Amino acid sequence: MAQNAITPYQYVVLGGSAGSLEVILNLVERLPEHLNAVIIIVIHRKNDKDSILQELIANRTRLSVREVEDKDPIQFNTIYLAPPDYHLLIENKELFSLDSSEKIHYSRPSIDVTFESVAEVFGKSVIGVLLSGANADGAAGLAQIKRSGGYTIAQNPATAEVAYMPQQAINLTEVNDIVNADELADVLKQLLIPHIS
Repeated sequence: MAQNAITPYQYVVLGGSAGSLEVILNLVERLPEHLNAVIIIVIHRKNDKDSILQELIANRTRLSVREVEDKDPIQFNTIYLAPPDYHLLIENKELFSLDSSEKIHYSRPSIDVTFESVAEVFGKSVIGVLLSGANADGAAGLAQIKRSGGYTIAQNPATAEVAYMPQQAINLTEVNDIVNADELADVLKQLLIPHIS
């Protein structure tokens, strides 16, 4: 008798900088409404109160989209965005927290800070994805996700608008998968959606 396989992954954390927005918009457009996962996105961006990032992403997906506020509860089938000028952390399995400590890799939010926090709290149930960008932020965090038993993906540098960031991750750790930008949604769906065995 066939049974539903249970996917071990419930948390996806994506990091990117220059050149990553279009990849993210194309990705969220292809994610199903009932993913039974938490999606956390950290993009380097200016501290602009009129940022339309949340609106841009919300217009491409049926999943709920929100910019994190301090002590927000973590809910499934939701895309969370790190707000500008704050580091996004996981306080515990139920809550986010925000931090305004010094910039890491000239960035706040820092991808490394969020990746390392997600790895510490959620360990083996995390998928970490590092996309196009112009500095090394995220490489150490992706390595931490790998050490914690999570699944790591780097965008194929050949398909990245700015190859430096995913290339640094590939140089630093043996990532589980190197994925072309247009294949990322299919790879995530395979990892997140249980299949009949």
